[in-house]
Amino acid sequence: MIAGNKKQHKLFLQGLLILAFLLNLYLGSVSIPLVEILKVLSFQEPDNAIWGKIVLDFRLSKATTCVLGGAALSISGLQMQTLFRNPLAGPDVLGLSSGASLAVSLVLMSGATGFTLFLNPGPLGVAIAASIGSLVVMMAVLGISTKVKSSTSLLIVGLMIGAATSSIVSVLQFMSGADQQQAFLIWTFGSVGGLNWNEISILAILLLIGTLGAVLSIKSLNAWLLGDHYATNLGINLKSAKLRIILTTCLMTGAVTAFCGPIAFVGIAVPHITKLFLNTSEHKVLIPWVAIMGATLLLLCDIIAQLPGSAHVLPINAITALIGAPIVIWIILRGNKVIS
Repeated sequence: MIAGNKKQHKLFLQGLLILAFLLNLYLGSVSIPLVEILKVLSFQEPDNAIWGKIVLDFRLSKATTCVLGGAALSISGLQMQTLFRNPLAGPDVLGLSSGASLAVSLVLMSGATGFTLFLNPGPLGVAIAASIGSLVVMMAVLGISTKVKSSTSLLIVGLMIGAATSSIVSVLQFMSGADQQQAFLIWTFGSVGGLNWNEISILAILLLIGTLGAVLSIKSLNAWLLGDHYATNLGINLKSAKLRIILTTCLMTGAVTAFCGPIAFVGIAVPHITKLFLNTSEHKVLIPWVAIMGATLLLLCDIIAQLPGSAHVLPINAITALIGAPIVIWIILRGNKVIS
């Protein structure tokens, strides 16, 4: 009976992903018949050439970004929750998003410091700055992880890095003008639109590398659920396993933050939703299905953010927070059933 339920749940999740992907392509400010969308996807010429450009250059790239970003953040969140044995740990717990935010704030609000790094920073400049900021924090965390044995201590270090960078960003915001603050604020809202196919290819490659690292860490992740001593008794090298988990998480989280901005709550909420559906803690099962659930959730959030039937588009972070925050509250309310 349980196996049958799991099979039904997996089929439901697969169907939901396909439905969310098609809805993401179908809904928008321009009404395009579903038949015409399917023509474009099957490399046929639609009745209106403009429809083809809208689907391929905007909607399909945005939906693909949702799939890649949601999967990357969800796998990263699963690894962090297992590594730290903390159900409220997310992919940004190591301070990567904070490092990216600091770098972007320096680019967009550098005039507040008395000199200007970029006169007119474009999306590519912002993405490069976010990548550098995440990379610097990643190198710092990797260095610290070789000196710190306790995962709890590493978690505290990540939180302190986040607090320090946030304070610097606050000072820059206080000293900056309204236009600079607005540009930075828009970046913090997050966005899954606007990426070209070259940038999507980079994101896909980094997700593939990160997923491969997560798959190679399955044995370590399963052992970590029962504690460091148990993992050591199984012959797992805790130091190398921890470095691999941190590195793959940094790669995926840093890439998503660089191209899409800091997208909140997806990495925290999705692992718990997936475990609820599949009723398992086996990472060999969880990793692919967490990726599917993360892709589906971000697609659904983007659909809601578009306000179907309206010309307005809400920030993606506003929707992920509305969905993710109640789940986090539910996790806390479950208390001892979840947090050990």
